[in-house]
Amino acid sequence: MNCFNSRLSDQLAVKQSWLCVGLDINPENMTQENPTLDDLQNHTKKVIDATREFAAAYKPNLAFFERWGSKGFAWLEETLDHIGVDTLTIGDAKRGDIGHTAKQYAISLFDHFGFDAVTLNPYMGRDAIDPFIQNPEKGVFILCRTSNNSGVDLQNLKGNGKRLFETVAENCAGLNENDNVGLVVGATVPKEIDIIRQYAPGLPLLIPGVGAQGGDLEASLTAGNTNGVALINVSRGISFAGDQSEEAIHIAAKDYVEIMRTILG
Repeated sequence: MNCFNSRLSDQLAVKQSWLCVGLDINPENMTQENPTLDDLQNHTKKVIDATREFAAAYKPNLAFFERWGSKGFAWLEETLDHIGVDTLTIGDAKRGDIGHTAKQYAISLFDHFGFDAVTLNPYMGRDAIDPFIQNPEKGVFILCRTSNNSGVDLQNLKGNGKRLFETVAENCAGLNENDNVGLVVGATVPKEIDIIRQYAPGLPLLIPGVGAQGGDLEASLTAGNTNGVALINVSRGISFAGDQSEEAIHIAAKDYVEIMRTILG
């Protein structure tokens, strides 16, 4: 059986790309005035078509689909169909609930929608994570040290000599029995990536925060791919690049990947 973390490593090696394209298709970022749902659906397909050559993974953020109700869920299904099976998909759902509820979320995200991996919140402990890591072919990225400014409010609190994000990293390393557990660490805190690697060597990292949030691409990519692999997520910086034409989006994705290849040699 090909475990998710191995699948991810293989995808990165084949494409020589560490780019995850975040699909946060926000109507407020569109050039059209008062874009319709059809406009958003067409733009999503445009982003996928323009970046397919460079994307190692796509990460639809469920919030931007859920806001449209049942039509949004249909749009999400169409999006995943358009991506196809050749590129990994990460459902940015940030789920985290008690065991029997978590099981239903896992069935929804993995079995119905068909995501290859999902993002999870670890606050409720192991029973909120277990249902998502039973199938080695399906992966999770667990929130560890996030890119938002207020992440420090809880994640940097100390207990038993460790900050909370260090404890999360250490605990998640212990959950990786099926080689399908990874962590979310922000590019806005590259020094913490080095620390997390000490607690969770080998676990893949999903690194958001490059682009609009001003994260350090070189530092986070280098640290993330030391003793493990890392995906750099870029959302607005690609999906809404330039004049939002397919060419502008294609060039933005290409530029990011070429920089990454230069950094990693």
